[in-house]
Amino acid sequence: MRPVALGEIVGLAAYEGLRPAYLERARAMKRPRRLGVGEHVTLLFENRETVRFQVQEMVRVERLADPAAVQHELDVYNALVPGEHELSATLFVEITELEHIKAELDRLVGIDAHVALVLGEGDEERLVRARFDPMQMEEERISAVQYLRFPLGDADVAALADDELRARVRIDHPNYRHEAEIGPELRAALLADLRSEPAPLLRPGPGEGVVAGPAVDELLAERGRARALRPARPVVPGHVMVESLGPARFSSADPALLGDCLALLQAQTDDCTARFGACRVLLDLPPAGAPEEPLRWHVLPLPVGGSRSPH
Repeated sequence: MRPVALGEIVGLAAYEGLRPAYLERARAMKRPRRLGVGEHVTLLFENRETVRFQVQEMVRVERLADPAAVQHELDVYNALVPGEHELSATLFVEITELEHIKAELDRLVGIDAHVALVLGEGDEERLVRARFDPMQMEEERISAVQYLRFPLGDADVAALADDELRARVRIDHPNYRHEAEIGPELRAALLADLRSEPAPLLRPGPGEGVVAGPAVDELLAERGRARALRPARPVVPGHVMVESLGPARFSSADPALLGDCLALLQAQTDDCTARFGACRVLLDLPPAGAPEEPLRWHVLPLPVGGSRSPH
């Protein structure tokens, strides 16, 4: 998933009016993403919309109007946005008795080596150990809030997608042994995160952003591992991009990914032709030896002045 950009954050004045409805949507989104593991530990599985919500609330609480200050919050919270083939979560150690907090946290030192996503069971059990943020770890104490990730291989993603296989989170710390089943709602949310970015719950309207730029591409449609975008800075009116979610090479892209891209491309060329009478498609080809980038096509109405590629 892409990190949340500064241009996607609504400024203080506009946010107050939008907040009641946004809070309702954000809480509904987060509710199935919480998983209690035993009495004292809860995991909240993150995506870019949970991160955007955290930043919006920080902007409100801290009364942040300076774009540089907002960007600092984004730099902190964007570390929670999961990467490709990855799940991200915040782990909360929840102890209500203030006098017991330090003692209970001390008992959980070393928990970073004892949290796992468990897929299947018996001889077919797959164990994906969590990777904790090393910047938070200390030898003799832990924080009540920890950030962690589960890096998944293709077989792990397939197992998570198989409803016939159990999925759960296990903590096997000597002082805290619990596991919790990942139910259908959470499972569906995690699979959705692995397949594509979530639809935005909040968008700045004209003049509502923290800053006037940078502009943000508008999501038009998604299919599998591909999406169609209206560029924030179009070459001409009606310009649409179709791209893969994540880097790939045309020479080695798998057929399913190409199928998703080409199906969206066909839909966008049909729409462009219906609206403008004709269109052309340009393909971005990176130079030989360049790092992998998303596969990308540009759909442009005709006539288009000049012949230069927009990328």
